[in-house]
Amino acid sequence: MGSARRLVAAAVGVRAYSLGVPIRVPTTATLTRRSFVSGVVLGSLTVFARSIGAADFTFRQFHNQPETSSLHRRLVEMWAAVRTETNGRVDVQVFPENNKTAGSDPAVLKMLTSGEVQFFTVMGGILGTVVPAAEAQQMPFWFRSSAQAHRAMDGWLGAYLAEEMAAKGIYSFPVGAFDNGMRQIAGTKRPITRPEDLAGIRMRVPAGALLADTFKALGAEAVTVNSDGIYDALKTGRVDAQENPLALVELFKLDEVVKYVSMTNHMWSGFNLIAHLPTWRRLPREIVTVIGRNATKHVRLQRRDQEQMNAAARVTLAGRGLTFNDVDAEPFRAQLSGLYEVWKARLGSKCWSILEASVKRKA
Repeated sequence: MGSARRLVAAAVGVRAYSLGVPIRVPTTATLTRRSFVSGVVLGSLTVFARSIGAADFTFRQFHNQPETSSLHRRLVEMWAAVRTETNGRVDVQVFPENNKTAGSDPAVLKMLTSGEVQFFTVMGGILGTVVPAAEAQQMPFWFRSSAQAHRAMDGWLGAYLAEEMAAKGIYSFPVGAFDNGMRQIAGTKRPITRPEDLAGIRMRVPAGALLADTFKALGAEAVTVNSDGIYDALKTGRVDAQENPLALVELFKLDEVVKYVSMTNHMWSGFNLIAHLPTWRRLPREIVTVIGRNATKHVRLQRRDQEQMNAAARVTLAGRGLTFNDVDAEPFRAQLSGLYEVWKARLGSKCWSILEASVKRKA
């Protein structure tokens, strides 16, 4: 038909990936101009040569925060940088609020371990439903600040948890603990000033055994609610209080449904950046290096962002009429002595020794 009537695409050696799985591409394809244009318009032509910007690896990144969060912004920046630095070989779409997946974090964690989702950020307690040792990072009244927790997660504790995750088919980044912050209690009934004030309080907690055990030990009733259901649970009275960093109270508009905020600083929580390990191991070394470098950079940037957001949120929320009170942590910590003994046995001596070394004290 002549060159004016045909387009010949030579794609020798080109490979495409769908969710990390290689797809064979014919080495030579002959297309009419009409079929080529139709394929582009209809989306039927899915593989292109490198010269027009095809990605070798197309992945999905889920997280449970809204688009306005520092986590979402830094993840988008991180994956954009990876795409640029790999010359378009890696294309990752970031989905806030877990793409509205039914079941929220626990459901997405299952998707991660099966490879349906390749990258995910998740709290230690929820991760602990698959990797029990991950609960350690949320030991109550253990870390006195986010900075202290970051040092532990970037060091021995993070390295130990990475080994435990690998055994479950999960890759944990060496510097991969995005910050959520120190958790505070926000509720509808009364301020919390001492452990006795929690008696009978229906406390919303995320999935995970340690948080539930903590509030039961303090006299509250633990009610498991996923992050996407906190607002409604408070509004309808299913729960009396929730516990989260102040930035989340603002981002999820919980100031509309709570009255009191008690600055308990009872636990640090972060968002662990994890990957589907079999997919991660298939990536070329140079791509692994680019992703790892950008993860470290953007985790550190987000930590700074989140610290500023949590600090500013107290002023903002007080201005909206919420009543704040500071709390002495020692009476709460003393009441949890039995819980520490239980969890020391549950986590094992190696994990517990690392926990103690991370704060240079014993329970």
